Amino acid sequence: MSKCNYTSQSGIPCHHQSEHDQHLCYWHNDALKIEENLTYLLEQRAKDDFPMTGFQLRKANLEGINLVHGGHKDGYQLNDADLYRANMKEAHMFACNLKGTSLMKADLRYANLHCAKFEGCNLLGVRLEGARLEGATWGREIIQERMAREAKLTSEKFDYWQQSEEIYRNLRKASEQAGLFETSGHFFEREMVMRRYQMPFFSTKRFYSKIVDMFCGYGERPIRVVMFSLIAILTFGLLYTVIGVHDGGEVMRWRTEHSFTENLMQLLTCLYFSVVTFTTLGYGDLIPFGLSRLLAAIEAFIGSFTLALFVVVFVKKMTR
Repeated sequence: MSKCNYTSQSGIPCHHQSEHDQHLCYWHNDALKIEENLTYLLEQRAKDDFPMTGFQLRKANLEGINLVHGGHKDGYQLNDADLYRANMKEAHMFACNLKGTSLMKADLRYANLHCAKFEGCNLLGVRLEGARLEGATWGREIIQERMAREAKLTSEKFDYWQQSEEIYRNLRKASEQAGLFETSGHFFEREMVMRRYQMPFFSTKRFYSKIVDMFCGYGERPIRVVMFSLIAILTFGLLYTVIGVHDGGEVMRWRTEHSFTENLMQLLTCLYFSVVTFTTLGYGDLIPFGLSRLLAAIEAFIGSFTLALFVVVFVKKMTR
């Protein structure tokens, strides 16, 4: 058995500590724990209401363990622990704090992880089929993303981006199975971003992927399509104000000799023309001429494409 290096805050080694601290030494020992009553021991340890920070539970058989902090809003703290390949199938871990814990290849199938905290966890290879994930928090990014940014070698970055894509794909599938489609959509978006980072920097595929992300967040952010449409309409409207469009026999454009009110009316008229052009309505009351014809053709093409994209993205979000 490996020697325990646990030392209390007072600086006294484990073998000079009280019975409670010696028990703590046992949980921090990195030796494999194969006791038949291990699940019972950990449940009793949790009921002492001391944080279970840094517990070493690699390959531990904890199937069906009950770590629900009954009568409390906050769950037990099992943060910064090592649960590599641990069997926690059908575990009850409502609101459990798992921040910073290694769940690499852990078995959490059919576990109750409602409101659990997973910020900073290593989730590579974790099994979540059938798990309850309602209200779980995952943090802004997984640790592999941070490690990829900090890596110096290109090969290391690529490896971490690849791991990140795999983790997000796994989380997406688990969320879909749990019926959490909004969360699943977020994980799908992050999965596609991780895939993009693995592409050559100046490749056509990466450029196309970035454009799709900017326009609609890989189909998960219809608001981006709306914002792009508004920006395009405003931009072309300003250009029409400078170049001008025909309104009967009068040219509508910005003129320095006009008053502010007159120029404002010209601007509003050109914005109206931009709207009907972008939406391909084309009432015919305003007519482009010269360079404004080219702008109108470009805007009509962008508008038809953007409106079709919005319908696809909106339907995708609403039919989940």
